[in-house]
Amino acid sequence: MDVEVRPARAEELEAVGELTARAYLDDGLLDSGEADGYASVLRDARSRAEQSELLVAVDQAADEVVGTVTFAPPDSPYAELAGPGEGEFRMLAVRAGSRGHGVGETLVRWCTERARSLGLHRLRLSTKQDMSAAHRLYERLGFIRTPDRDWEPVPGTVLLAYALELTPGAE
Repeated sequence: MDVEVRPARAEELEAVGELTARAYLDDGLLDSGEADGYASVLRDARSRAEQSELLVAVDQAADEVVGTVTFAPPDSPYAELAGPGEGEFRMLAVRAGSRGHGVGETLVRWCTERARSLGLHRLRLSTKQDMSAAHRLYERLGFIRTPDRDWEPVPGTVLLAYALELTPGAE
């Protein structure tokens, strides 16, 4: 699949929010307590676009959005783990029918290059314990587990932390 990564457009925000929420809900990644609260956060693409960098992956052949990610530079309120000199990405989502075609990897690589272009030395992310396909992707791309940064946004929901050390100019 040939995809282009670019900032989400204003007219796409509602669909991007729904794509993000559907990816989490359809995969059973939100328990009953989270389904209402966090799903509304996932649907709020407008806030992410205003307070971070909201990216979409567009299938060039079909001219449709098939994935999204939120890149949080150090000054973004969406950066939950990142410290000074670090970036973070969140809410990576790929439409079910587009998975397995490199869309998620393309979005993660975009975040990595964006962090490098900002001169950051590390890129961080959090992921749920049961997101094993995502864990394999992150590890294949060089991210390492940083268990000292694991955390619980709400009691009983443990998020695993990963980090990628960035070397300026490295690919």
